[in-house]
Amino acid sequence: MIKLQAGIEVPMFDEGPAPWPVAAAAPGSWLVLDAGCTADQVGLFVAALAARIDVASPGSRDEVVDALLAEEFLIVAGGLRLSDTEAGTVVVPGCCCGLEDWREWIRVRTDCSPWLGHDPGPEVEVIGLDLRVWQDGGPNRERGRWAEQRVDLPRRELPELLLGVQRDLVGFLNGLAQWAEQTGIGPRGAELVAMIDQNFAVTAPLELPAS
Repeated sequence: MIKLQAGIEVPMFDEGPAPWPVAAAAPGSWLVLDAGCTADQVGLFVAALAARIDVASPGSRDEVVDALLAEEFLIVAGGLRLSDTEAGTVVVPGCCCGLEDWREWIRVRTDCSPWLGHDPGPEVEVIGLDLRVWQDGGPNRERGRWAEQRVDLPRRELPELLLGVQRDLVGFLNGLAQWAEQTGIGPRGAELVAMIDQNFAVTAPLELPAS
């Protein structure tokens, strides 16, 4: 089974994660974002956003949320994780790729590889009616650690996979709204949800090219 899932790379929290409960996760691990996320996993996501901005330590809950809302743009390391559960292979975004880039995958429908990050430089190769997604930068890159790490899928399946990603992210936004209410950040909760929606292009129409 082919899966395409939105997620983030858990950062290293230098000053502690956040003034609210967060799920335990190793730095560099992958947090999938969907309607099934627990409150602590949502808290981990918001903490990952806050880890990229300047907040005087130790920042209180309200100070951290206010700092997030004051940002012009929100970004976080991550993107789309592609896996083949039968083959046991996975391709994840490379360095400098962010969740904000997830819609880059739409470009595959026009014979372009989406931006999937730097080292090891993931890349999509179009082979007729199929897609071959390499972890290490494509078939012409010098063979290394991820030499055979790839996922193959029929090109026609990509639109439904991307629509599934969007459904997952909408479900995550609903969980974020519940988390904000439980955390007690008041009206700023709705502002935070709206800001995350806008910055990560969650609910905007997904304009997929015709097959």
